[in-house]
Amino acid sequence: MSDDLKDLETIVEALLAKDQNPTPERIRQLIHSSRLLYPIDDETAERLAREFEVRHSVTMTIGAMLTDREYEPWLESARSKITPYYWDRYKRLLAEQRFTGQVITTLDDVTERILGLLENPLKEGPWDRRGMVVGHVQSGKTANYTGLICKAADAGYKIIIVIAGIHNNLRNQTQSRIDLGFVGRDSARLLSGRVEKVVGVGRFDQTRTPITFTNSIRDFNKALATSVGIPLQNLAEPAVFVIKKNASTLKYLLEWLREYSANRDGTKVDAPMLLVDDEADNASINIRYGREEVSTINGRIRDILQLFERSCYVGYTATPFANIFIDPDTDDEMLGADLFPRNFIVSLDPPTNYFGPARVFFDDPEAVIRYVDDNEDVLPLTHKIDTYIDALPQSLIDALRTFVVARAIRLARDHRNKHCSMLVNASRFTNVQKQLRDLIHAKLQNMQASARISGALPEEQALQDQELTELHNIWTREFSKTEFSWSVIQGLLHEAAAPINVVEVNSNSPGALRYSDYESTGLNVIAVGGYSLSRGLTLEGLMVSYFLRNSMMYDTLMQMGRWFGYRPGYDDLCRVWMPEDAEGWYSHISESIEMLREELRRMEAANATPEEFGLKVRSHPDTLIVTARNKMGSGEKVVVSIGLGNNFIETATLMRDEESLRRNRLAAHRLAERLTESDRPATQAIGISGGWLFSEVSVGPVIDFVSAFRNHPGSMLTDPEPVRRYIEDRYDTELREWDILFASLNRGGEDTLMDSDLLGVPINCQQRTAGRRSDGRTLRITNKQRVASRGVEKTGLSEEEIDAAEQGYRREKGFAEDISVNYPDRIYRTARKRPLLILHLLDVISENGSRIIPQPVVAWGISFPKPEREEKRVEYLVNTTWVRENYAEDINEDEMGGDQ
Repeated sequence: MSDDLKDLETIVEALLAKDQNPTPERIRQLIHSSRLLYPIDDETAERLAREFEVRHSVTMTIGAMLTDREYEPWLESARSKITPYYWDRYKRLLAEQRFTGQVITTLDDVTERILGLLENPLKEGPWDRRGMVVGHVQSGKTANYTGLICKAADAGYKIIIVIAGIHNNLRNQTQSRIDLGFVGRDSARLLSGRVEKVVGVGRFDQTRTPITFTNSIRDFNKALATSVGIPLQNLAEPAVFVIKKNASTLKYLLEWLREYSANRDGTKVDAPMLLVDDEADNASINIRYGREEVSTINGRIRDILQLFERSCYVGYTATPFANIFIDPDTDDEMLGADLFPRNFIVSLDPPTNYFGPARVFFDDPEAVIRYVDDNEDVLPLTHKIDTYIDALPQSLIDALRTFVVARAIRLARDHRNKHCSMLVNASRFTNVQKQLRDLIHAKLQNMQASARISGALPEEQALQDQELTELHNIWTREFSKTEFSWSVIQGLLHEAAAPINVVEVNSNSPGALRYSDYESTGLNVIAVGGYSLSRGLTLEGLMVSYFLRNSMMYDTLMQMGRWFGYRPGYDDLCRVWMPEDAEGWYSHISESIEMLREELRRMEAANATPEEFGLKVRSHPDTLIVTARNKMGSGEKVVVSIGLGNNFIETATLMRDEESLRRNRLAAHRLAERLTESDRPATQAIGISGGWLFSEVSVGPVIDFVSAFRNHPGSMLTDPEPVRRYIEDRYDTELREWDILFASLNRGGEDTLMDSDLLGVPINCQQRTAGRRSDGRTLRITNKQRVASRGVEKTGLSEEEIDAAEQGYRREKGFAEDISVNYPDRIYRTARKRPLLILHLLDVISENGSRIIPQPVVAWGISFPKPEREEKRVEYLVNTTWVRENYAEDINEDEMGGDQ
């Protein structure tokens, strides 16, 4: 970007920051009047206008909020005495960082609401409050709590402690952001005796400056903190600590606070304190297996809180399954836990330009996701610490080439001096990460050499270079529909590839990714790492991700999703490589979390409390896995209470032995016989799911079928006993009458497996591939472990009910009428009056397309409607041996501390 264009853009952006929703006419008017100072041609001016239109079309809404019923509001009456010094500085920084006026206004409203849920810092006497803020991965939680810190300081909070992740690079990154948004000075220089450097908000006003006891290159140190020489009892301006979530660091801080900052008579610190716990579900919770043991980190956070006479704890997390809801053995224990958010829970809505799970896994997965299926011979999914790698999987080479071509497209879009990043998360072992880094570096050097030597040649001559041909193939496959021809991209390949570096990001790497050091040129990097890349670390300008991990845990997976975030002007270039089964888990977890967010919104409307939401989280079906994992040391069996209302369960994992397959076919035939003997005629199902539908069927045949089905112990939610008990408890209300679908393809081909005996009419079996993790005893349906097709849960609903559900979803998400939407099945579930039993007859094939079981394989699913009355949970008995077999890497990673 030329200096003239950059200056023009800065001026127009500053003028537009004052407008909440600038019109296209207003944007062009400002550009026209401002360009009189700069020689910008009409084409460039119009392109800039369109960029501003996109940027300022971004909106954000205020999320849901739950509070305890005893809460007494204080902020409204106190606001007249609050001078928003720190917030005003931060708001100016946000505008400079190109947050739109509407988004800044909403962030102002949200942080104001959260501040109001804290206690009044000027209130005398002892008090403490506990709360939680639920955001999205890479969605701006740091921006939110930085804004909250600024407002808390304005209101009178004197001590602010930010606990920021368990790794140095994340802590350092968070400290740098606090320096920019709150302190206004480079803390690395401030505490090292070097010449002071003003940064971020300090450039706007330095009248008042917070005191920092940590810096961006070093965690808390008692000697360094003591050298500041300011007692916390006598603070004129707020003091801030940004510390690692580490038992030793917390111990040092606790000792220093007791020794230097408590009153001499040994009583508590009186200064009002705000503790922000970033990634609150990670390491803050009680992770020890013994009932009476409390994890060291959990205990020390509580000790710090208890050292202050007046304190507020706010945990930030992207996973509303946060383990503080789940760990204690009883509901009463959960509600009494010190870090339980008993006073408030706030759910943040991301801006409309957030590139999140819905975009990646539901709206357009074919555009973003590429499968990894060629790694086992080179880098197995499960491998040991001493694994030797002598080559890269072809899929990783393709991802690397995609990154180079995508960066060339960004150059063509005039995104010069912008950060561009690629992520490679393929092993938790630093030894393996180093090998990957070296191999990627060598491959990148080949690409850089070819781009330098051949990139400027005529196209026909250039494509005689094998590497240029491969890059051209990537452009053809991935980006040929973008606005630039190959000849334009080829001419930019050298400039695109030359600055790229490959770095390790783990406990052995020398420092954090300091994007702030490259603001004028942009940092172009391929980051190779493991656990350090999985928690909170932001990769600026992330375009390509390569994810190869053997994790199925909801929190681990979501936190590994560094590819979520904001991608202005290049979201169409983003690609994610992952195993197909990982996509299935991500889809499931993303939908589960969204369901809990919707539940939180409904609870807000009903004036529910955080305790009631906590109990809802604990009864969610996914807590079977979470609780079993957390409790594995307590015995071989774990009992978990689950509610199935407004949920979908299905047998995606099946017994494979001949007797079980036979018995399940027999159960399906008995169900069909009972239905055909009744006076309920079957109708042909219309829509995405073909087959035959029986409506308003009594509950008896359903209970008998579920009880007779031989379930696999690995399919925990479809365990017949608790499912039967749940149905029996509610068959006098919403589970009295059922819809039953015998799913069938609308058309069958010559090779289609059929069953003509079941209902007396041909049923064309749905074809499903056996998942790679199937074995001689277990049949997993597809790598994603999904049986039903999307949209099947609308079966049995009227056209009016379907339309109402879809229109409600559009309104909730803000979709325009002309936008095509992939509707999630959960929206139809909430519209159901009767539960839906889906019986599947499957033609199971191998990955090469050959039939592996000669007869139809029976599977089933149930879509439960929303409960009409208070839900009675049923108990599931979880086999922890199964959890240990399936989640071994997650467990080892936690116990061994991540990157090894």
